[in-house]
Amino acid sequence: MREQNVDVLVVGGGLGGVAAALTIARLGNRVVVTEESPWLGGQLTSQGVPPDEHGWIERFGCTRSYRRLREGIRSYYRRNYPLNETAATLALLDPGQGGVSRLCHEPRVAVAAIDEMLAPYRAGGELQVLIRHRPVSTELGVGDTVRAVTFVDDETGDEVTVEATYVLDATELGDLLDLGKVEHVTGAESQADTGEPHALVGTAQPLDQQAFSWCFAMDYQPEADFTITKPEQYEFWSQYQADFWPGRHLSWDDVVPPTLEKRTRGVLTDVDTHLGSNTKGLLWRFRRILSVRNFEPGRYSSDITLVNWPQLDYWLGPLVGVSEEEKNHHIEASRQLSLSFLYWMQTEAPRYDGGTGYPGLRPRGDVLGTTHELAMRPYIRESRRIQAAFTVTEQHVGVQARHELGLSARSERYRDSVGVGRYRIDLHPSTGGENGPRTYVDISSYPFQIPLGALIPQRVENLLPANKNIGTTHITNGCYRLHPVEWNIGEAAGALAAYCLRHDTTPRQVYSSPDRTADFQQLLTDTLGVEIAWPDSVFDEANRA
Repeated sequence: MREQNVDVLVVGGGLGGVAAALTIARLGNRVVVTEESPWLGGQLTSQGVPPDEHGWIERFGCTRSYRRLREGIRSYYRRNYPLNETAATLALLDPGQGGVSRLCHEPRVAVAAIDEMLAPYRAGGELQVLIRHRPVSTELGVGDTVRAVTFVDDETGDEVTVEATYVLDATELGDLLDLGKVEHVTGAESQADTGEPHALVGTAQPLDQQAFSWCFAMDYQPEADFTITKPEQYEFWSQYQADFWPGRHLSWDDVVPPTLEKRTRGVLTDVDTHLGSNTKGLLWRFRRILSVRNFEPGRYSSDITLVNWPQLDYWLGPLVGVSEEEKNHHIEASRQLSLSFLYWMQTEAPRYDGGTGYPGLRPRGDVLGTTHELAMRPYIRESRRIQAAFTVTEQHVGVQARHELGLSARSERYRDSVGVGRYRIDLHPSTGGENGPRTYVDISSYPFQIPLGALIPQRVENLLPANKNIGTTHITNGCYRLHPVEWNIGEAAGALAAYCLRHDTTPRQVYSSPDRTADFQQLLTDTLGVEIAWPDSVFDEANRA
């Protein structure tokens, strides 16, 4: 077994882990970041999901380094792709022209941009990346600390133990919280626990967790046949319908999340949909990651769209709080659901012209770094969450909750803010625990801050959350789980570890002392370019909407 010793260990190389590692190295500390998949970037890359971002993202509302990531992605296209004259002049180039963001792009381009950001620190030896490394155990230290983490290299089977002064859990499911015996919460709290209007009535349900999805990319070649082999579970999924859903899971039917009204949306509407159509509301355009309209005429025969649609949501069982065997069962069933939806679209789906099936839908696993049809990893929406010094609830950010309580028409102001974010409280259908699956909870929230207290475990002194595992609830995780927020959380956690090393203090002491909190915030704002407050104008705009 190999052994290493560094200042900070970041376990998990998603967006939060990348931001944390980059920040730690930039502030002069030695850091190891590990990742189970072949790609860094998490939901943006190995999970395949284009960024979900708020409408102000090009002007404010994210960290300076997140903006550098976005510009690095655009720069990669400008340097390497045959952009047409119009696209080449766009300062705010959007390669996919999708509906969820002003920057929809191929996941592998984000991998390249991340590698470029990390390259100077890898060359200097401050930063080491261990890919395909899976955490399997922790060694606890004295005084409520995690001393070291042991990993298995999934390529070779070798083990490596990394000892560090600080350990950051940036895993997708909060795995170190379990391995390190850190107090945490899973699933859905009850109203008795949190007082949240949209929390469960009755008892908490730890196994009631948001659906996860195994995404895939595809283009369309109308004269070809790319029909995949019929999936093993196709007969089940082609007949399955949840009691809260308006039709069979494999159909064009779903619901409008805030109202739960039925809607029907096909993938294509005419012969040219796959050639850069910008019609609003199209599934094809929703998460499109390459639009032919941006490139030299004739260079690409089709757009590429990323399928992360309601039809892929798997809610028949959770990934956390169950045995490894059951977890793997649900992961495989999710894979089968995604393959079944692809096969259904190719063979049985109603066409816009009255026919049946689109055999020309070509899965593009190559765009996602795989030799099969799907992304490297399923898209995870909910994680274990630390029991924190401070927990963000619906009453702090929810529009309806704050109105009913007579609170100000804005989110809670935090004296210890370490960042900002903006997204609706968007809970996809969930596994439901004892009561079976249940439908969306999708409600308005105000632009919000990230409180330092949500990053401080109640007991453990040297482990920090750096992903979707901070002190939120099942409800508020719905708005704190998206790309720029996860990056900001990771950057703040990495900066906090570096600050504590420099000043010989602890995260809890920084949180407990207003003077130290203010000094740490100055590092965030002045050195790193982290925004920790929203301008008042965004709340005026949010209230008008």
